[in-house]
Amino acid sequence: MSTTIAPLTPERWNDFEDLFGKQGACYGCWCTHFRLTPAERRAGDRERNKDHIKARIEAGPPPGLLAFEDGKAVGWMQIGPRADVPEWNNQGRGSAPVDPADAADASVWAISCFFIRVKARGRGITHRLVDGGIAFARDNGARLLEACPIDLSRDSRSIGLFVGSSRVFEKAGFERLLERKPGRPLMRLVL
Repeated sequence: MSTTIAPLTPERWNDFEDLFGKQGACYGCWCTHFRLTPAERRAGDRERNKDHIKARIEAGPPPGLLAFEDGKAVGWMQIGPRADVPEWNNQGRGSAPVDPADAADASVWAISCFFIRVKARGRGITHRLVDGGIAFARDNGARLLEACPIDLSRDSRSIGLFVGSSRVFEKAGFERLLERKPGRPLMRLVL
C-alpha cells in the first residue's frame, strides 16, 4: 500500500479530526501535551485541547505531518521548531535541549509525538513519517532535528510509544546524545 506524507494545513483539518476520533487520541490530548503547561492541562479537557490545536493549525505554519493511505489519514507526527512545543524543553524532561539556547532557536526542530491509526500499526508508517519529517525540516530551514523516543515497549499499542521508538530514529540516521532517563535517549540528526 502506498503512503503519502503531507503537512497538516487547515484544509486537512477534517482528515486530522477523523484520525484522532471522538476521543481526541491519547485520552483527549489532541497532541497538546507538550504545548500546554501542566496547569493548563489540568484545567482543560478534550474539547479545549481540540480547540487549541485547531487554532494552532489555522495560525500556521503546519505543526506536523499526516500519513495517508488510499486518501485516508492513518498517521500523525508532530514536528517543528522546539519553541513550538515549550513543555518539551523543560529542564526536568529527558527531551530538554543540551544547549538551553536551542529551545528558542528556530533552526533546532523536534519530533515530539506520533499517533498511528490502530489498524495501520505495524506497517512502517512511523518510519515513513520520520523520513518525510527529515525532508520537511530540511526544506523549512532546520539545521538540527531532535527526538526523545522510548527504547523498549512490550506492546506495539503501548501509549508510551507516542514519542516513537528509538529503533525508528536509529534507522533514519539519528544519533544518541545522552540519556537523562533510563530508556529515553535524546537523539539528534544534523541536517
